[in-house]
Amino acid sequence: MSLSLSAPAGLPSQYLTFNLAGETFAIGILSIKEIIQFRGLTEVPMMPRSVRGVINLRGAVVPVVDLAMRFGKPASLAGRRSCIVIVEVADGSDSPVLGVMVDAVSEVVDIPPEDIEDAPSFGASIRREFIAGIGKLRGKFVVLLEVSRALSLDELSALAHPAQEALQDAA
Repeated sequence: MSLSLSAPAGLPSQYLTFNLAGETFAIGILSIKEIIQFRGLTEVPMMPRSVRGVINLRGAVVPVVDLAMRFGKPASLAGRRSCIVIVEVADGSDSPVLGVMVDAVSEVVDIPPEDIEDAPSFGASIRREFIAGIGKLRGKFVVLLEVSRALSLDELSALAHPAQEALQDAA
């Protein structure tokens, strides 16, 4: 697979498409490290609900986010085609690695700049800031995710704090 490094306004032109809760989404391939088959997760107490657990990836502990839950949908059910997409999240000077649980990975596609529209200001099933754009692919729309916002470590960790504070208040 060859990577195209020229991109309009910071958007890569190649994307990994995947299915999640009946919808098609895509992440720029420059953010993706690898795709692994879904396997058991180790649950970690006091994590946000959308962080389903952690996996051991060649000796490194990698948190796994259920993207459906992150988008306010019911938890994903692991199936035969479920995968964990390992992504690098650009977070300031750091680039932490997270796993993203998806229903099925589809393919790597080229989406030319002229086939990418801005994120809609209304009507999207997920928060607008999570959307980098809407790609047109073979007569259908694909939601292009803004990985640094959809998987923001600051926001994910803030989601865990109310649960921790409630436990501290109860003690």
